[in-house]
Amino acid sequence: MTFLDKLAAAQQKNGSLLCVGLDPEPARFPGQFKGDASRIYDFCARIVDATADLVIAFKPQIAYFAAHRAEAQLEKLMEHMRRNTPDVPVILDAKRGDIGSTAEQYALEAFERYGADAVTLSPFMGFDSVAPYLKHEGKGAFLLCRTSNPGGSDLQGQRLADVEGQPFLYEHVARLAQGPWNLNGQLGLVVGATYPAEIERVRELAPTVPLLIPGVGAQGGDAVATVRAGWRPDAPIVVNSSRAIIYASSGDDFAEAAKTAARTMRDTLESAK
Repeated sequence: MTFLDKLAAAQQKNGSLLCVGLDPEPARFPGQFKGDASRIYDFCARIVDATADLVIAFKPQIAYFAAHRAEAQLEKLMEHMRRNTPDVPVILDAKRGDIGSTAEQYALEAFERYGADAVTLSPFMGFDSVAPYLKHEGKGAFLLCRTSNPGGSDLQGQRLADVEGQPFLYEHVARLAQGPWNLNGQLGLVVGATYPAEIERVRELAPTVPLLIPGVGAQGGDAVATVRAGWRPDAPIVVNSSRAIIYASSGDDFAEAAKTAARTMRDTLESAK
C-alpha cells in the first residue's frame, strides 16, 4: 500500500482530516512526566493511543526527540505506531534538504531506520534534494511550499524573473510538485494555515497532490478557512495541530484531554468540507 493509499484509507476510516503533531517538550509534560526526557516515549505513546481513531496521520517532529537524545525513544514510538495503529500513516517532520549521498542517507534514516510513511523536505537545492526519497517505493515526501512563518515571504514570496509569467517562488514549487518532479505520484506540499489565500492558490496550481497544512490551533490558523481553501473531494489535505492537542491538559488526564481536543478539531474540520 502506498502512502497515498494509506492516507485515503485513514481519512475514510476515521472520518478525519486531522493530523496530530508529536512535539514532545519535557518541560511542558503533565504531572509525573514533567521535566523528564526519559518519558518522551511514554507521553507520546499515550497521546497516540488516545487519538488514533480520530486522525488521518501522526507527525512526529524529529528535533524534539534529537534535542533530548531521544532518538531511541522515537524508534520505539514508531514501532509502537506500526504495531498498534498500523492504519494511520506517519509523517516524519524532518525538513531535510541536502543532495546526493547525504540525501540518500537521510532517506534511509526516515524510511528504514524510523519506518516513516512520508517525510518533510526543503526543495531549496532543487530536484537533486528530492530524487533520493522517490527511490523508496510507496513512500511520500512533502515539500515546503508556503510556510506559516512571517519570514517565509523573504524567499517564498519573491517573483522568479526568468520563469514564464514570473511566478512567486512558492507558486513555482507547487507547479513542480504537481508536474515534472512528481514522477510516481509521491509528492505533497506543505502550506501554512495562516495563509488561506495562498492555500487556495497552491490548490489551484497543484489540484491533486496532498497538502500538509500546519498552523491550526496554537499558531492561530483558522480551521474552517483552511479546509475551504484546500480541500477537494479528489485532493487530500492533512491539517496538523500539535500543541493545542498534546498539551490540552497539564494534569494526569492529559491523554483524555487530548482525545477530547482532537475530536473537537476533527469535527470542526469535517463540518467545513
